[in-house]
Amino acid sequence: MQKYLISDMILYKGGAVSGLKGEEPFGDGDAVSLARDYALRGADALLIFDRSSGDREHDESLDLLRQITRTIDIPVYGAGNVQRAEDVKKLLYAGCAKAVLNFSKESNRAMLSEVSARFGKEKIAVCIDPAKEQIPAGDAAAQIREYAGEVILLSEDAGKIKEALSLLPEDLPVAADCCGGAALSGEERKQILRAENLSGLAEPFLKDPEADILGLKLSLCDEGFEMAVPASSVTWQDLKTDANGLVPVVVQDCKNDEVLMVAWMNEEAFDLTVRTGRMTYFSRSRQSLWVKGETSGHYQYVRELRIDCDNDTLLARVVQIGAACHTGNRSCFYRTFQKRGGEEKDPMRIFEEVYGVIEDRRVHPKEGSYTNYLFDKGLDKILKKIGEEATETVIAAKNPDPEEARYEIADLLYHLMVLMVERGIAWEDVCEELANR
Repeated sequence: MQKYLISDMILYKGGAVSGLKGEEPFGDGDAVSLARDYALRGADALLIFDRSSGDREHDESLDLLRQITRTIDIPVYGAGNVQRAEDVKKLLYAGCAKAVLNFSKESNRAMLSEVSARFGKEKIAVCIDPAKEQIPAGDAAAQIREYAGEVILLSEDAGKIKEALSLLPEDLPVAADCCGGAALSGEERKQILRAENLSGLAEPFLKDPEADILGLKLSLCDEGFEMAVPASSVTWQDLKTDANGLVPVVVQDCKNDEVLMVAWMNEEAFDLTVRTGRMTYFSRSRQSLWVKGETSGHYQYVRELRIDCDNDTLLARVVQIGAACHTGNRSCFYRTFQKRGGEEKDPMRIFEEVYGVIEDRRVHPKEGSYTNYLFDKGLDKILKKIGEEATETVIAAKNPDPEEARYEIADLLYHLMVLMVERGIAWEDVCEELANR
């Protein structure tokens, strides 16, 4: 079984965040930046505990979860404050890959079959503290196997973690979180990773903002452990280089397809990029390697590498931190010197542009703006207009001529976007929900 490394965070007291022992908040509540940092440094999943109290703080934590799941591209497990099936739904609707139920709570055990049937077994995990609770066996183990996709062991005692791994069924994936205890020794880490049923591991070392998570995974791979690390189906020998042994690389933002820059790679730069997941290039002027962002902090994290039809050019789709260009511009291609043709027709870009205009109207009202009229009248007016436009779309669709339907659909989409801005829902959220289905 391939092992993955987990980082965990604790949200509490109105969204304050801890990535260490959870005793004191740090980062001024900047949970999104901390989560992104974990993801970009090589964590394979993020386990987030909500320890807030009261409805207001709980809602703030859910809002933070939504922001986190929109920002990072690794699975997020949501745990804490699960009292009923509705709480599981809120975690999953916030974008969590799994909702984690505390198996020591009778109410959680009672609703396990319900939430499993409603949301899918793969969306449900249970957590157990082996230092405080008996390891499930018999009917309890069978219940977990039938209704949960994973068990998460939470304990400061690495010995209890290892003991529990040996007692749980081998066909049940188990993630171990050595939370709050001392950092594992190298041998303790390996002993836990050797468990056949271990799916993932979290430990104090991984919560250190300076920890080299990807480096740890690579070193474990070198020792024979099967880890989730970047891999390539193409080798340097598959590429056609120029006379200097180099290939050009076109770099593109993976989120919006913007072309950011063009650079060059030699074999060493290629191998480092594939192995580390950070874009590394060869400078022709300095005749040396350089990691993008090494001095500026504007790293480029690989999300996809493509090769062209002639095997002589690479396309790197990346997460860009900060600006790609040394001038401070997001892209090196920030100057247009000729433009021909009609208006932009890319559907997603048009949706984003219209959404942006609506969002700007809300922040910077314009006299006489119909959009501002809707915002001023409030949610009920917006909903009423959506109902009217939906009805007009249905009527227009009965017309043999599609032109009227096209017009009404555009009106309906516009009013839906006003609602999206009003409720803080982005196109990215809607697209992600469609993709998940």
